[in-house]
Amino acid sequence: MPAIDPLVLNLAVALGIGLLIGVERERRKSEDDSRSPAGLRTFAITALAGGIAFAMGGVVLFATVTAGTVALAALAYWRAPQDDPGLTTEIALVLTTLLGGLAITRPALAAGLAVAVAVLLAARSPLHRFVRSVLTEDEVRDALIFAVATLVILPLLPDRPVGPFAAVNPRTTWIVVILVMAIGAGGYVAVRILGARFGLPLAGLAGGFISSTATIGAMGARARKEPELLAPAVAGAVLSTVATIALLTSVLAVISPVTLRAMAGPLAGAALAAMAYGAAFTLHALRQDGDEKSPAGHAFSLRTALLFAAILALMMVAATGLTERYGETGILLVAALAGFVDTHAAAISVASLVAADRVDSAAAVLPILAAFWANTVSKMILAVSSGGWPFAIRVIPGLVLVALGAGAGAWL
Repeated sequence: MPAIDPLVLNLAVALGIGLLIGVERERRKSEDDSRSPAGLRTFAITALAGGIAFAMGGVVLFATVTAGTVALAALAYWRAPQDDPGLTTEIALVLTTLLGGLAITRPALAAGLAVAVAVLLAARSPLHRFVRSVLTEDEVRDALIFAVATLVILPLLPDRPVGPFAAVNPRTTWIVVILVMAIGAGGYVAVRILGARFGLPLAGLAGGFISSTATIGAMGARARKEPELLAPAVAGAVLSTVATIALLTSVLAVISPVTLRAMAGPLAGAALAAMAYGAAFTLHALRQDGDEKSPAGHAFSLRTALLFAAILALMMVAATGLTERYGETGILLVAALAGFVDTHAAAISVASLVAADRVDSAAAVLPILAAFWANTVSKMILAVSSGGWPFAIRVIPGLVLVALGAGAGAWL
């Protein structure tokens, strides 16, 4: 069989791009019952024109054709009725020209972008409804904070050890903060989308990505105030520990994969124990009637994330200084003490020492476990103080099983 000219295939991709976007615009034109400046044929021809221009005249001719498309789109918008819905069709027409030219050199990328554009155009109504009716002011604010933290602050931070003992890497520390915010937001979005159908267990699991200790305190307070919600509150409290383990696994994977491999057994044992115990109370909780309203609020706690970063930085300095003076004994002491406040900061500081080749990965297991066990003790105390003994006697056995599961995983 004769080989097909690659240019023909690329032009076919360009034509397909125009048809794909044009079909969506044609359907939208019929739904709005208005005269649009471009439909199926216009988009197909425009994409093909962009491809032919690039193939025949290179960048110069392609730029000329694109400029002509921009001029025609501007003229069409200027002559449109005053109640014209916007610039979407005109901008999509110009973008189709660009994608047609891109199809000559990068057909796979152009086709993928065309699909994304078509999906975005087709999702107009759901997107508008989501932004106007579903998103709250707090959620928009949180999204902007996350964007600033990721796209503005992170690129500006130095990627080198600084501070006392050269113990803190600002970029690595801030990445951990972003991870905490991102995972917390992911859990929050899951609760908002699914509503409260799974009740407190799902809320507890999502809240555990921000702070398992705080979640247990909140669940205890809820159980004390509404005793009929004791079972789902216990399920949420225990499942928050699952989120803690998941978050710990994620940050260890980023900071020091070799430490994660060393901690695979303890993490697996703790996760299995937490899921088994939490599942038992979750099944019981799902049989009870719950509030079906989707909770709205902040997607994550910025204060918690920043406090987490501060604790992490202080622990890194203390652990490095004590390591230089007392060796591995100093790390164990710092990790155990810090564990009463937060497991993740202790684990990350130890993992950072491993990543910096200051501690062997095998020697990092015991300090991280010490932090985990110390944090378990603080959770037990909080369970008693916040929820009373009816709540505590149900939560504490689960916390003990999780701690024993971690120990068994390390032993095996």
